[in-house]
Amino acid sequence: MYFLGIDVGTGGTRALILDEAGAIAGAATAEHAPFASPEIGWAEQEPEDWWRAAGIAVRRALDEARLGGDAIACVGFSGQMHGAVLLDAADAVVRPALIWCDVRTEAQCRALTARVGAERLIRLTCNPALPNFTLTKFLWVREREPENWRRVRSVMLPKDYVRFRLTGERAIDVADASGTLLCDVAARSWSREMLEAAEIDPALLPKLYESQEVCGRVNAAGALATGLKAGIPVVAGAGDQAAGAAGMGIVAPGVVSATIGTSGVVFAATDRPALDARGRLHTFCHAVPGRWHVMGVTQAAGLSLRWFRDRFGAGRDDGRDPYERLTEEAAQVPPGADGLLWAPYLMGERTPHLDPDARGALVGLTASHTRGHVVRAILEGVAFSLKDTFTLFAEMGTPVHKIRLGGGGARSPLWRQIQADVYGHEVETVAAEEGAAYGAAILAAVGAGRWRSVDAACAEVVRVAGVIAPRPEAVARLAEQYQVYRRLYPALRQVFGGQSPMAP
Repeated sequence: MYFLGIDVGTGGTRALILDEAGAIAGAATAEHAPFASPEIGWAEQEPEDWWRAAGIAVRRALDEARLGGDAIACVGFSGQMHGAVLLDAADAVVRPALIWCDVRTEAQCRALTARVGAERLIRLTCNPALPNFTLTKFLWVREREPENWRRVRSVMLPKDYVRFRLTGERAIDVADASGTLLCDVAARSWSREMLEAAEIDPALLPKLYESQEVCGRVNAAGALATGLKAGIPVVAGAGDQAAGAAGMGIVAPGVVSATIGTSGVVFAATDRPALDARGRLHTFCHAVPGRWHVMGVTQAAGLSLRWFRDRFGAGRDDGRDPYERLTEEAAQVPPGADGLLWAPYLMGERTPHLDPDARGALVGLTASHTRGHVVRAILEGVAFSLKDTFTLFAEMGTPVHKIRLGGGGARSPLWRQIQADVYGHEVETVAAEEGAAYGAAILAAVGAGRWRSVDAACAEVVRVAGVIAPRPEAVARLAEQYQVYRRLYPALRQVFGGQSPMAP
């Protein structure tokens, strides 16, 4: 038997095929068109483009594995969280989806917080109202585009739209639903109180499932588009962070992941819905039944480096990956980047500031700084931002025994070392660092009965590939730099006037 995981990301859709031993038989990615940002803080994508990319990626993965579509026993899904997909009575997309990094909804956040009450909102959903979350996007469309909202007959998240096209079923998992502000995270169900407070018709919402539960089967149209066989079961899957954590074995308390993709996430599994009373961390359902997770999010982690590459280039093209050229220059610069600091607030910031108006900055520039200094400052600034979450974990008593790295940041030897030095802790990489698509395939395998549980699957297939130790001198220097970094946001807030939607 083989199992297919499909991850609907921001930059592209990845399809990955897993065999019964947990080895990767084939994988492929199809890129999406870049997201549109017609105004500052806006981010939109066309859902139809995700479906197009999914069909391409699945067929390429099958070709790489030299398999027919009938070899797949079950399909699992993962994808970018928080996006708002709106469908009309004919199941046509009403408008481009507002995706996770869209932060236009601050006014709606403030109004919702005032209506429900900040403390009650966290009690009901385990989270504050943030512009990234799905409900606030629904409210924005309802207020600013009433003609579009009147057409809406169903709503869903990005990966669930692709699964809807594959199966015809409207479904969502509890992990992804946790990021909508409409889920009672503690009870793992839709929140009647939040639906009433926001005046959202429950009939618009998809049915809730646990991540490994079968929620549909590939239909004829889905088979034609992907090359899969009609009738193959499909599980609910999970949002990219919970699925990626499953793929890295982050399923029990004590093992924590630090993942740098477009955004950056520090993720810890818990056996209860642990809360930060100020809402600086997110508390969501995990992809494992009966478990939850807490996580902190840096909006522009890998995006910071990509932004620099796209805007300022990566030096002379010598045939190598441009990121490799940039990090080679950064590796010539000592820890601390000779005092240069990067505040990675290109898309506002979530943890710990909850401020959609936060703005990025390079601070401390001198005439002696080089491009290598700037790149190193970016790498360190992202790691400092992620360290903010570890600081909150320490405040909450969340155990951190092991740290596993994921995402593009885990593929860079320099960024791995910087993270070990900034966290002051050994960090691990795993053998199959395939992120959310790998986790989605594991969930499919559990749904098909290959393993009795996600824990059992992870115990068998997740293997540590390497351990990077922190360097004492670098740890000391970066600890000093981190204290300076923590003074950046308050200073920048004075300049740009940012204010958290949770602030009085």
